[in-house]
This record gives sequence, structure tokens and C-alpha cells, in this order.
Amino acid sequence: MSQNLGKQKIKVELIDNFLIVWNPQEGSNLYKTAYYGKPIGIPKPKIPEFEVPLILDLMEGVYLAETKQIEVVENKKPVSLKALREKAMQLYEEFEDKYTVYRDLRTNNLIVTPGIKFGCDFAVYKYGPGVEHAPYMVSVKPQGSTISATEIVKAGRLATTVRKRFIIAIPDKKQEKQKEEKEEEEKKNSKYLIFKWFKA
Repeated sequence: MSQNLGKQKIKVELIDNFLIVWNPQEGSNLYKTAYYGKPIGIPKPKIPEFEVPLILDLMEGVYLAETKQIEVVENKKPVSLKALREKAMQLYEEFEDKYTVYRDLRTNNLIVTPGIKFGCDFAVYKYGPGVEHAPYMVSVKPQGSTISATEIVKAGRLATTVRKRFIIAIPDKKQEKQKEEKEEEEKKNSKYLIFKWFKA
């Protein structure tokens, strides 16, 4: 979801591998927009307004900076989008592939959070955490990579246990190749394989 939060960008501070929105009102507004970040010390917010700073991960930060919703600073100096991406690439394995899928899902108005507790890359919501349980668990697989039948069965069993649909997302490599030439081409959809299990 890339809706603008207003003409003035929200100022965010980069500290190590995290981004902090120190102003609670701005953090609450950002969280309310599409469940970006987590309020510090509140693992499951009951209401979208809170009086503590908001912490963002670098994946969210790159997207919000790219869509011009935040301005990132480090030691009171501006951090460019390029520098932020480079930092994210050091932190995330196969960042570009995962970010391509993250951006595609966000652009299509879905809520995306880390899926580590489900053994996948992303947990994806239609309406948001606290409103529903994430209906989808998404694993990103680069083009040309392989996945074994055993991996699919394991993921399927886990997805069934937690009542989610297991999805394999394949990022469109053409997006990155044409990035500088055609901005619209970059926003083409990635491909998604959705698995559904049923009893014979």
C-alpha cells in the first residue's frame, strides 16, 4: 500500500539495522496506514494509537523511502535510498528477490509482515494483524531455483496446521533489468503458486 501520508515526509532515524520513528503520533499514523512497523514494547497493539516510538525493519524502510513516505537520517545526516538498499542487501539474503515480492504485495494493498515464525519469508494479510490471522504464508524462490517434493509437503503440513495457504512467489527478473529504463515495467506482478491441500 503506497498511499501518501501527507506532503511532509515522516522523519526516521537509522540505528544499526533498524529504523525508529521517535514521534509517537507519526508512528501511530504510519502504523494505522497499513500496519507498518511495531510499537516498542507492545507486541500486539490493541489500538492503532500508542505513546511509544515505532520500529521499522529495513524491508519496510526501503519500501517507505521508495514511495516517498519517510525521510531517513543517521547521525542527523540524510540517508539515500541507494545507501538504505545496500544496507538491506547486507542484512537480508537474496534481498532483491524478496524485496521485489514484498513491493508487489504491498502495491496490491496487502499487509506484509516477517514470516520467520511460520518458517517462510512473509506472512500476508488482507486486513491486518489483530484483525485476522494471516491467511497466507509466502516463500520467495528466485527464477531457476528448485524446490523438492519433501519441502512442499513439509510446508503444506505446516500451512494446514496453522490454517494458512502456502504460496511460492517467483520474482520477475525483468523488473530489475528494466528498472532504470521503464519505471512501470518494474511494477509488473511476480508469479505466485498457491497450494491447497484436501483429503482424498
